[in-house]
Amino acid sequence: MTGTRSIVLAAGLTALMATGSFPAYAQDSKTTNQAIDEALGNHAQYETVIKALQQGVKGKDAKAVAALVNYPISVKISGKDTEIKSEKDFVTHYDAIFTPKIAKVVEDQKYEDLFVNYQGIMFGDGQVWINGICKDSACKAVDAKIVTIQDGP
Repeated sequence: MTGTRSIVLAAGLTALMATGSFPAYAQDSKTTNQAIDEALGNHAQYETVIKALQQGVKGKDAKAVAALVNYPISVKISGKDTEIKSEKDFVTHYDAIFTPKIAKVVEDQKYEDLFVNYQGIMFGDGQVWINGICKDSACKAVDAKIVTIQDGP
């Protein structure tokens, strides 16, 4: 029975690796770039958003961070599910959305340690996710945007 489980597990891992849907914790920026290219597309676009997010959070620049978000976005404010519909709304609630805990995760995240899979790029333990948002029906053009902000997974 144990041997069968090992074979099934090995076959499953092989299939995941072959499809490119295997999540990646990168070892260096080159590996992170490769993981993003394979899972999501052009890493340069995502890297720009990642750096802008970190810089914006570090500088407490609510407008800069708000510009990186895909709207509407659901967040918790004081424990209550809240839909943020616009950049203006985001800026108004910035301190309640980017709590000190979430801000620290974003500021401390190392590019080479990002988790990357087909669902996006994860900061920390899931406090922030960035993914591509389709700009056309064929999804040939995407904008890299923040799609999730939460206290934890």
